[in-house]
Amino acid sequence: MTLDNLTLQTPYLSLDEEFYNLTDPEPLDEPYLISFNPEAAKLINLDSNTSDDPHFVALLNGTFSPKGSRTFAMCYAGHQFGNYNPWMGDGRAMNLGSVNGWNLQLKGCGETLYSRTADGRAAVHSSIREYLMSEAMHHLGIPTTRALGIIGSKTKIIRKRMENAAIVLRLSTSWVRFGTFEYFYYRKEHTKLEALAEYVIKESYPYLQNDDDRFFKMFCEIVERTATMIAKWQGVGFNHGVMNTDNMSIEGLTIDYGPYAMLDDFNYNYVCNHTDRVGRYAYGEQPNISYWNLTKLSEALSPIISKEKMQKKLDDFGAFIYPNAYVDIMSDKLGLAQKLDGDAQLIEDLVVTLHEAYVDHTLFFRTLSRYDGDRTPLYDIAMEPVVVDNWLKHYDDRLSQETRTQPERQKEMLKTNPKYVLKNHMLQEAITLAERGDFSMVETLLHIAAHPYDELPEFEHFAGETPEHHKNLGLSCSS
Repeated sequence: MTLDNLTLQTPYLSLDEEFYNLTDPEPLDEPYLISFNPEAAKLINLDSNTSDDPHFVALLNGTFSPKGSRTFAMCYAGHQFGNYNPWMGDGRAMNLGSVNGWNLQLKGCGETLYSRTADGRAAVHSSIREYLMSEAMHHLGIPTTRALGIIGSKTKIIRKRMENAAIVLRLSTSWVRFGTFEYFYYRKEHTKLEALAEYVIKESYPYLQNDDDRFFKMFCEIVERTATMIAKWQGVGFNHGVMNTDNMSIEGLTIDYGPYAMLDDFNYNYVCNHTDRVGRYAYGEQPNISYWNLTKLSEALSPIISKEKMQKKLDDFGAFIYPNAYVDIMSDKLGLAQKLDGDAQLIEDLVVTLHEAYVDHTLFFRTLSRYDGDRTPLYDIAMEPVVVDNWLKHYDDRLSQETRTQPERQKEMLKTNPKYVLKNHMLQEAITLAERGDFSMVETLLHIAAHPYDELPEFEHFAGETPEHHKNLGLSCSS
């Protein structure tokens, strides 16, 4: 399908007009294509050569409007670093409409009603980071938004320095957030709260539409999907950095890639966001914060769902829903096909071991995927090999209880433990080149992102330990 044949629908506009603000994009000056993602194009049935269509850059720049499109920003509130902000919304994002179950959104396309004092723009560096990481997370098997393309421009914006503005076209099966419900709850607009719940069920959980207890079951789905998402974050070593309730998806998707990071040396207390001075959103705190955010969602839903029932589900989240999801993911990473008593303790001990060993998270698990009893390769990548040795003794005992052969275990572990993840120093290299007009590294990382488990000999240098001077880079919310 070509862009001329693309037809969008705007079901969100069937809600009361308080839910959104109709607005028009503000085009960038002299826009140019940085990257096009053919994998994402398939999601909405666009031709693989769409990047050659002059309408594509115009689509991202807001000067080409597909059939049926009406651009709008969505209203929501949210708890930011634990404090409630009643007026937020899409400050620099505009929705174009939906097709094939995907909602198209331009990020960085100008001011909206919800921009407050911001300029509605996005910098090249943050746009490249979101574009690449959303695709990387997808190929790692983690629920996420996607990205179709990114453009740069000659438009200047001021961040920490003067930068060029960019726009990324994002795709999501839903853009509704925990904070969307909070907005109407705190304003005591319970009729609109219920209307939002009905919309979410229709868009995200249609199999619940005719269920008399659909609102509660919707909440249960959100709890369970959130648990799965967070467990997968922890398993791959992803630190989101800004887990405000307005950045939490009601579909359990990873959304809004700001100051995120993949772990370098494993550090349970790692904080990737300079703004987070107390470590509220540290890597190790993400399960606890997800529970806190879910409690805020339950408060917002309390006018239409029993508090007692929701609290029971939240209790289950802490007692077994999240712990079981995490143990399942870590068991796969360790090549444990059977579920045995003591596995949770083995995993807990591993977390302590990794924290004390000063070892690269991704490299450790990839090396472990080829473990055959020879501990030397694991000693070689750890600053404190004695700590690793102590844990491996227990791991060997546990492996002796498995029924799979060693080659079978290794084969499955190599499918579970990625060789490549997009670390911040890699992304920064791509950004530095892109700011000079060289987009080759963006394309290289897009390719690597799509093949995290593969052997890519030409990119072997991206699979090693992060250089010491690049480890655990912190980022700001400025974008």
